Amino acid sequence: MNWALLVFLLGFVSIFVLRIPIALGMLMTSTFYCLVAGIDISLVAEKVLTNLFSRYIIMAVPLFVFTANVMNTGKVTEMVFNFANGLVGRFRGGMGHVNVVASIIFSGMTGSAVADASGLGIMEIEGMRQYGYPDDFSAAVTSSSATIGPVFPPSIPMVFYAMLSGASIGNLFLGGMVPGLLIGFALMGYIAVISKIRSYPYGAKYALRDFISYTIKAFPALLTPVILLGGIYTGVVTPTEAGALAALWAILISVFVYRAMGLRTLWEVIVQSMRTTGTLSIIVGAAFTFSFIVAREHIPDMIAGFMLGITENKYMLLLVVNIFFLLLGMLIDTSTITVVFIPMVLPLIMQLGIDLVHFGVVVVLNMMIGLSTPPMGMLLFIVSGISGCPLSKIIRQAMPMVLVMIVVLLLITYIPDLVLFIPRAFGF
Repeated sequence: MNWALLVFLLGFVSIFVLRIPIALGMLMTSTFYCLVAGIDISLVAEKVLTNLFSRYIIMAVPLFVFTANVMNTGKVTEMVFNFANGLVGRFRGGMGHVNVVASIIFSGMTGSAVADASGLGIMEIEGMRQYGYPDDFSAAVTSSSATIGPVFPPSIPMVFYAMLSGASIGNLFLGGMVPGLLIGFALMGYIAVISKIRSYPYGAKYALRDFISYTIKAFPALLTPVILLGGIYTGVVTPTEAGALAALWAILISVFVYRAMGLRTLWEVIVQSMRTTGTLSIIVGAAFTFSFIVAREHIPDMIAGFMLGITENKYMLLLVVNIFFLLLGMLIDTSTITVVFIPMVLPLIMQLGIDLVHFGVVVVLNMMIGLSTPPMGMLLFIVSGISGCPLSKIIRQAMPMVLVMIVVLLLITYIPDLVLFIPRAFGF
C-alpha cells in the first residue's frame, strides 16, 4: 500500500460519505492521486481522451438518448400504450399487464429505464389509477417494468459494457431478449396472482375492430425496434448507425405520422438530449480516469486474488459478484458502475472462463434491479414524483417484485443457455 493508493482509496470512500456528486468526486480523487504519485495530469487526460475518441460505438449512446426523448415527446408513447391495452387489458389485473407489455415494447425503442419510467410511466400510472388501482401498487409495477428497458435490446448500458469488454454489441442485444421477456412474464405472473387475491378489476374488453384500429395507429411506432434490430442483424448498419437510423425514424413518425412535434418541440428535445449527453460524458470521462488509476495499481488483480482466496468455485463466485453489483446498483448510477467497477472484475470473469456476453447480460439485469431497490433506487424516486405517492409505500409494494426479478437473475446466471442460445444461433 503506497501513499498514492491510500489517498485514492480514502478519496473514493469520501465521495459517498460526503455525498459529493459522483463525477466531481472521481475527478477530484484522480487529481489528488496524480499529484501524490507525481504523474503529469495532462498525460492522463490525453490517454483518457484518446481512449474515448477511439471508441466509435460510444456514439450510439447520445443517439439512443435522443430517440428516447423524441419518443416521449410525440404521441408514440400513447400509441404504444393503447396497443398494449387492446392486447392484454381484458384480463384480471389488466392494467398491470398493460404496464408490463407497454414497457417491453417501449424498451425496444429507447434502451433506457429512466426514459420508460419518466415518459411512458406517466400514462401507465394514470391508466391504472382510472381503473381503481392504488397508487403505491401502480407506481411499484411501473418501476419494476421499467427495468426491462436496458435488458431487452437496444440497451445503453450494454453499449458501455461492449466498449469496455470487447464483447459483440450485436450478441449482447440478442442475449438480452430472453431475459427481458422472462422478467416481463414473471412480473405478469405476480400481477395475476396479486390481482386475484386483492380482487383488482379486469380491464376494458375491446372489439376486434377497435384492436385492429389501435394496431394500425401504433404500427409506425412498433416498426422502430424492427428497423433498429433488423438493420444490425442483417449487416446493413452498425449499432451506432442503427442508433442514428432509429433517431431519424422517431422524428419522421412524430412529425409526419402523429403530427405531435414542431420545430420548437424538436429544439427542446435536442437541448434536453444535449444536457443528458453532457452529464453522461462527464461521468464517463471521470470514470475512465478512475479506471486508468485502477489498472495502474493492479486493483483488478488484487480483487481476483482476494475472491479466489475465498473460493475457487465458479458458481459461488458468480453469486458473490451478483450480490456485489446488486448492492452497487442500489447506491450508484449505472453508468458509473459500468465504467468503474466492471473493469475491476473482468479479469476474474475471464480467468473463470465465463462468456463475456453471458456476464454482460447478467450484470446489466443486476444493475437494473438495483434501480428499483431501496435506499437509492432511482426508479423509485421517479415513480414517487410522478404518482405523488410516498416512497415508503411504494417500497413495500415493490419489494416482492424485486424478489421475483432476482429469481430470474439467478436463472440466467446459472443457466447460461437462456442468454446464449439466440446469439449462438443467429449472432456474429
